[in-house]
Amino acid sequence: MQIMGQLAMVSEDGAEADHLQAASRLLNDQKRRSLVVWITDLAETAMTPEVIDAATQLMPRHLVLFVVIGQPDLNELAAKEPEDVDAMYETAAAQEMVHRRELLLARLRERGALAMETSSSKLSTSVVNSYLEIKQRSQL
Repeated sequence: MQIMGQLAMVSEDGAEADHLQAASRLLNDQKRRSLVVWITDLAETAMTPEVIDAATQLMPRHLVLFVVIGQPDLNELAAKEPEDVDAMYETAAAQEMVHRRELLLARLRERGALAMETSSSKLSTSVVNSYLEIKQRSQL
């Protein structure tokens, strides 16, 4: 309940998060093995590799569940048959972004993270189901 109270006070900030500092702080403050649920939209920014590096720093001590909020409109655009040259460029760009997301998730899995993509409407259910699966397998 304390977490919900803290989250209720969160406000939007235009600045990019400092993922490496967040990972360092968590490693410093949380000594016991824990499940770290890292939720992100994995926006295409210069900071994307930093997110992967920060999550990787946590993995020797913690189990990381990396949850990417999917972009169904991006997937639809990537699968769309272009009708003209402009649409072809849009489709190609969408396919490139989808491919990059898949590669980043694969990289995280290779390094030992549990990584998944889900829609914002299924976020809570997906995270709870993943937590229950982890507990059932006694990974914590």
